[in-house]
Amino acid sequence: MLTQLRPAFILLIALTALTGLAYPLAMTGLAGAIFPAKAAGSLIERDGSIVGSSLIGQSFTGAGYFHGRPSATSAADPADSTKTVPSPYNAANSSGSNLGPTSAVLAERVKGDLDALKAENPGRPVPVDLVTTSGSGLDPDISPDAAQFQVPRVARERRLSEDRVRSLVEAQIQGRLVGILGEPRVNVLALNLALDDLKPR
Repeated sequence: MLTQLRPAFILLIALTALTGLAYPLAMTGLAGAIFPAKAAGSLIERDGSIVGSSLIGQSFTGAGYFHGRPSATSAADPADSTKTVPSPYNAANSSGSNLGPTSAVLAERVKGDLDALKAENPGRPVPVDLVTTSGSGLDPDISPDAAQFQVPRVARERRLSEDRVRSLVEAQIQGRLVGILGEPRVNVLALNLALDDLKPR
């Protein structure tokens, strides 16, 4: 019996060392050498401080900033650990919402968001990504339509011309990967950082 167990045990140790240790370390080292910024989390630095990642959204609520998609992520309730509370863009708890199309809570939330957006920009259709959450709850991007929809509010709050803010949005649009994969998008953090660099004329 020992002669049968020994090869199995040796194979287990060898494969564990190879696939659980050597391969992950090699891939981590290779990624760090070829794509150092991406391997480190695609962090964005401003004035010597890390302000975020281009891969994880942030909650911008100020009227003078572009807002991202709603986020359904949550965190443990500090008052009762058996419950959760909303915690937008919580990277420690990436998830979508479990609410389905028949959910009254979801319908009420979407209606509230729609009403607020229609009041902000009357007469213009609201882009769907401004009222729907992503599957991860961490989506850092919005559609170009969603960014352009917010231009009047941002321009008014920043005392900038709408044309100037629209040009800024156009400059931040990222196209499809290799021209065919995905959809055009705007990274909200990068757009807001570029917006902070604009000075009123």
